[in-house]
Amino acid sequence: MSLGTSGVIRTYRTRVGWRARTTYRDFDGVTREVQRHGRTEAMAKRALAEALRDRARYDGSAEIRPDMRVVALAETWFQSMQDGDRSATTLAQYRYRLDHQVIPALGELRVRELTAGTLDRHLTAIGKKHGAATAKTVRTVLSGMCGLAARHDALERNPVRDAGQIKNGAKKAPRALTGAEARQLLALLTYDDKAVRRDLPDLVAFMVSTGCRVGEACAIRWSDVDFDRRLVAITGTVTRVNGTGLTVSRTKSAASNRLLRLPEWLLKMLRNRMSFAQSDDPVFPASLGGLRDPSNTQADLREAFAAAGFGYITSHALRKTAATLLDAAGLSAREIADQLGHSKPSLTQDVYMGRKVASTRAANVFETLG
Repeated sequence: MSLGTSGVIRTYRTRVGWRARTTYRDFDGVTREVQRHGRTEAMAKRALAEALRDRARYDGSAEIRPDMRVVALAETWFQSMQDGDRSATTLAQYRYRLDHQVIPALGELRVRELTAGTLDRHLTAIGKKHGAATAKTVRTVLSGMCGLAARHDALERNPVRDAGQIKNGAKKAPRALTGAEARQLLALLTYDDKAVRRDLPDLVAFMVSTGCRVGEACAIRWSDVDFDRRLVAITGTVTRVNGTGLTVSRTKSAASNRLLRLPEWLLKMLRNRMSFAQSDDPVFPASLGGLRDPSNTQADLREAFAAAGFGYITSHALRKTAATLLDAAGLSAREIADQLGHSKPSLTQDVYMGRKVASTRAANVFETLG
């Protein structure tokens, strides 16, 4: 027999119903007997026909099979992500979406039942309930899972590609503070007793004057600060890992690993903070010492911003403020990307113009905030 073909189907009556059997030549070249049972002869034949249909699409020894549950596919895909180069933050986000949106709704389906229509309805429901951002993340997870199944011939193609596009609402213009507003915010935080107890004024000053993410700022240790050269090394980010707790993992991308030159007033502030600190201590520790939780810190910042009359901004607005101030000062997109740790603007700049130290002009711009 040719590969992927079967012989004559024969049926036999049993004590509890009927048995249908035939021989099938798998894609590894081995001819095997395939049989299925049913209460009636027609049901046994139909079950055998479905088994042959699915068998024709995958290697019998494949890790991913059309008749396996989606929950098993999800775990196999997530394991492949853990073995890859995804950051801890991305893995945690994928794990959360699997546990809360994918497995509860689709986990008991068979892989072959993941059709474009089923996935489109699922993504539409998530978009209505949780918003477009969540739906897009779930779409990414489902696309990875179905892509893995397609590569194992458990699916003919990736059905997520045929699902409808997720529509965003009207995009809001990026909200950033002006230089005057940034200086006002920094001043008001120093008069907020709760913000001072939570050590927020210095943290906000550092973030708005470097463009760092919250997790990156929480991960900085005194050994990362070079006072002689006025540099700080951004090499990690604080994340919470289930079963482990807070840990410092690698940054969001390779571009996020960078050296930033600090304005003089910020360097003076850091010198005042390190009186009794050890080299491996965090620059911005938690109230009881140790690493600071970025999620809790974001909540503290929202409360402090609201108390200062800036309730319309989030911690991410500090990065936008840094980028806006640099752009207004005439720095190039290349210099701003280096400062914020964004990906390279183009392949040419990535290969020939990559820098390890952000422009010294950035520190000069932030001097005005002091």
